[in-house]
This record gives sequence, structure tokens and C-alpha cells, in this order.
Amino acid sequence: MNNLRYSTQTITKTDIKAVKKVLYSDWLTQGPKVLEFEKSLCKFTSSKYCVAVNSGSSALLIACKSLNLSKNDYIWTVPNTFVATANSILLSGQKIDFVDIDKNTFNLSIDLLEKKLKKAKKNNFLPKAIIIVHLAGLPANPLRLKKLSKIYNFYIIEDASHSLGAKYFNKKVGSCIWSDLCIFSFHPVKIITSGEGGCVTTNNKKFYERMLLYRNNGIEKNKRQFIKKNTGPWYYEQQSIGYNFRLNDIQAALGISQLKKINLFLKKRNKIAKFYKDNLKSLPLNFQLVGKNFYSSYHLFIIQINKNFKKYYKNLFLFLRKNNLLVNLHYLPVHLHPFYRRKGFKKKSFPISEQYSETSISIPIYPNLSLKNQIKVIKLVKLFFKKHEQKK
Repeated sequence: MNNLRYSTQTITKTDIKAVKKVLYSDWLTQGPKVLEFEKSLCKFTSSKYCVAVNSGSSALLIACKSLNLSKNDYIWTVPNTFVATANSILLSGQKIDFVDIDKNTFNLSIDLLEKKLKKAKKNNFLPKAIIIVHLAGLPANPLRLKKLSKIYNFYIIEDASHSLGAKYFNKKVGSCIWSDLCIFSFHPVKIITSGEGGCVTTNNKKFYERMLLYRNNGIEKNKRQFIKKNTGPWYYEQQSIGYNFRLNDIQAALGISQLKKINLFLKKRNKIAKFYKDNLKSLPLNFQLVGKNFYSSYHLFIIQINKNFKKYYKNLFLFLRKNNLLVNLHYLPVHLHPFYRRKGFKKKSFPISEQYSETSISIPIYPNLSLKNQIKVIKLVKLFFKKHEQKK
């Protein structure tokens, strides 16, 4: 029996044709396709600028670096995220702290953030930036966050690795209406894929120009930006330290082709999510709360066991795995990993994230998940609870 992963890529003949075309062209990297992909992403998100890179992790790092913060400045994020979110802060040279999540949306709790900001202001310890994470494809509340950023003077970076195509008040994530920078991931399990890859969108030209340098080893080739003038056609300048975070044209061609199908992908993901909710709502499970003015891209579909069944969490996880559902947890709290424990973070510091990690499972959802397999997932979850209801 085939395994059903929690998510996987949806590749079509048009994707393969697009990649083949690049393979037969003169440019495999640093060619025209990357710029075309960036322009397509700007158009889709309604942002002014886009920098495509080789991973979502790279996107996070250059976004943090573009803020030009000092080594003593703090950036806050949530514990309930992939470690790359937190790592980017430290790799950029800043200090890190966390804000717990909301128990219903699984995203950053704006109420807890406001309390922490008030306390931090009294102690002269305010963050210079906050990275919000749109978990599973659901936007965190950007409007309230933007209001707080004006009061407490911090930058906002959206980690929208899960959320290409998601909306708030019908405005797409990545438009940067409510943020300074927004990053996306194009890993195979995400909404669209370029194999590996990511990007940053922004409406700030200064941030955009800095990120271009960081992507390409700190090298400037635009003569209008040169520090030294009256040079020859062979000349280029390294103006800062940087990285080789370039996306290649093969990946960009796949990304362009995938982006053309994104509305279909989103429609299918939302349809599957509704089917799951309709058929699992009678069970002792909680689902991520999607508010009235929010549209989720449903990168993940998360089921959360209620507290009466918490002791059966591991049993459910193993039962589903045993029956060929490659379910997963998104995520182990970052602050409890050994590396971050060595930095002084302790258990019970962020109890909602910890509770979440002890009760939540991501079940299969992706555009090509057949109705037959959706029904299989539902039947297995129901079977587990039926057996355990009898034991109670």
C-alpha cells in the first residue's frame, strides 16, 4: 500500500516542458527566468519588489540582514515554527526572544504580544523587529500587529512559508501592506514548488537593494550603483559581505509554471479542508480557527486532540503512521531544542506552544489527494477514536 504524505508536490506535463526548455537554452543560472519569476510573484502578491533565492531559510536571513540592525538588538518570533525562522535571527547577528501563540489560531497571540511589549517598554527592552509566522497557511492578524508596530516602533517580517495565496480582508499575503518584508518558501511540500527555493517581497527599495547584494556575495554589477566611477566594462564591486543564495533558471522556470496553477491548487486545498472538517467535527478534535476575514492557503491541515484524549496523542500518531499515513507534527517548540535550551530558554516558558506540540498532528492535504484517500484518512481517524471511546 502506498504511503500518503502530509503534503507533496503536484507536478504536471507543463512543468516538465518548462524545465526542459531551460535545459536546452543558453542559460541555466543567472539568466532571464529568475527575473521573470520575480516579476510574476510581484504581480501575484501586488508587491513592488521581489528577490528570489535558493530556499525559504535564505529568504529569512537576507530579510533580517536588510534591516541593518545591531548585534544588541532583539527580534521576537513564535516558538511554534520551523527552526529556520529563529535561526535567521541569530545568523543575522541579533538576539532572540519568543512570544507564545493563540490557542485557537495557532498563530502569534497579539494579546500576549501587547502585554510583553508594555513590559519591555518599561524595562527599555523593546524589539527592533518581529517575525510573525502564518502557520499552515492562515495569516496571523496583520492589522493589529501593524498598529502595535507604530506604537512600539518595530519592523514586521512575515514568515509566509506556508501562505502563498492566503488573504486577509481580500488582500494577499506578500503585498506588504501591513509589513516591511514577507518571505515565501517553494520547497516541494509548499503551495507551489521550484524544487528548493524561496523569495522575499517588499515595497521598500532600500531593503530590496540590500537583499540583492546579500543574495550575490555582496557584489554590485550595476554601474549606476558603483562607489568607484569611470570604470571599464569588466568592472564590478564587492560592497558588502554576502552569500551565494541565487536561485537558478531551471528552478525559476518550474516556479513560473507552478504559479500559473496556484488558484487551482488553492481551490483544491480549501475543498479538502472543508471535507475534513465536515466529516471529523463529531470527534474530540479541534481545528485551526479561520476567522471571517481570513482566507487560508491550507498548506497544512492540523487536527488537535482535545484535553480529555491528550494521553492518546502518541497512540494516534503511531496508529496513523502504521496505516501508511505519513503524518507529522508542525512543530516541536523551538525553545525546547537543545541548542536553544543552552541559550537559557526553559520548559513551561511558552505553555500554549508546548501544549500545541503535545496534541497536534498534520494529516495529508495536497491538490492531488484523491477523494478515495481523503475518505481513507477520515475512516482511520474515526476508527482510532471509536476504539478508544470504548476503552474509556
